[in-house]
Amino acid sequence: MWGWRRCRARASGRGLEELRARRREREAVLRKARRQEQLVSKRLLREDPAAEGRQDGVEIVPDPLTEEEVLELLRGMQRGSEDRKRSLSRLRWALQNKETQQQFVRLDGSVRMLIGLFTSSLADMQMEAARCLHELSHSSDPAVAEACLPVTSYLLTYLSGHSVEFTELCLYTLGNLVVESEAVRKQLLPQGIIPALASCIQSPHEAVLEGLGYVLSQLLQAKEAPTEIVPLVLDSSLPQHMLRLVCSGLKSGTGAAVEFAWCLHYIICSHTANAILLSLGAMPALASLLLDLASEISQSTSEGLELLVCPVLRCLSNLLAEETVGCEVQIQDERLLVALFIILQCFFQEHPFIVQECLWLLNNLTADEPFFCSAVLTLDLLPALLQLLPCSQTVSVLAAVDFVSQGGQRALEQHRSTPELQERVRALLDMASQPAGASAVSTTHAALPALS
Repeated sequence: MWGWRRCRARASGRGLEELRARRREREAVLRKARRQEQLVSKRLLREDPAAEGRQDGVEIVPDPLTEEEVLELLRGMQRGSEDRKRSLSRLRWALQNKETQQQFVRLDGSVRMLIGLFTSSLADMQMEAARCLHELSHSSDPAVAEACLPVTSYLLTYLSGHSVEFTELCLYTLGNLVVESEAVRKQLLPQGIIPALASCIQSPHEAVLEGLGYVLSQLLQAKEAPTEIVPLVLDSSLPQHMLRLVCSGLKSGTGAAVEFAWCLHYIICSHTANAILLSLGAMPALASLLLDLASEISQSTSEGLELLVCPVLRCLSNLLAEETVGCEVQIQDERLLVALFIILQCFFQEHPFIVQECLWLLNNLTADEPFFCSAVLTLDLLPALLQLLPCSQTVSVLAAVDFVSQGGQRALEQHRSTPELQERVRALLDMASQPAGASAVSTTHAALPALS
């Protein structure tokens, strides 16, 4: 590689377990979209998939309610407990329809009544009202999200609750509202969302941590994040806990680790926090995690691990792209190159996007760094590298002076007679013979499509 470092710009009983498994499958698709572009997405928790709303596994959207039908439900919510619960359940089902959502928030006092039930002391009523609010938070209409502004302080308060299911629901409702509305984000910051998340991140429950990672990742993708949100995150205990959860992902569950790895990626891409992350040991910690991931991949099934590998590669690449003194010294370990090539070999066919990510990191490791340049040659990784270079059009191939000084030209000469490598070797040798700087790539850290 031997070029300038490049920065990758920025690019969520048995029935419950089945639901969560299905949701994770959907979220896996969402996370994969982060490979190529910034992704903000809403997520929906529905706890009884076998009940109303599904037929033969296909989701059915209810017909819109008239204003009078919505009013009738509101009247039912003011009656005795059985009528109230029945009306809430019907409302939750009806709010899956966009027109009904809009109809509901337009009616005077409707959201206020729902919040009243959400803050009641009756647990079953509170949960049903929370599910109604969650359906509203999933709306694509910003007006619906802003109608939910009065509930944000209560959502934050209930993050310290004892019910995992209820806390998880509050988190995903918050995350959905954050996606849609800058007004919601501006209200949540002074209400203390960052301290609330910093407290919640110490939860022992994987479902809560994954939901928290979703909220934080949506906040960190906001356009105002570098100036208004990242500084608050850095002043909290969140970074050290995020780093801990990412690096323990193989032991404690990859769902939360994936979310927090993307959170770290967004923080790094803000270009305001890297000194702090380096002081927390982010570079050696992430490098060690990459070694563990390569070991796990080589010993067992790799299914799903690409979701964690991708943001970890991004974090390392972008930390190296920063001109921070001592950054490279923290990870001078040739095993990192071996790990990269194990990951390349494993994901080359099924997940070719990982090849580009690995090459990007390899480029940033070897740029102006004799240790890794030499290691590529002494570990005899050049033939494998030559096979992979056509997979990436964005990674610089060589800056010729450093390459020649490390004995790279002699290494290439050894492969001139290898039939499958001849064409690539010839092209690289021609490049290496050019005058210094003739084939240099731009040092601009271009803002490539963001990756969530």
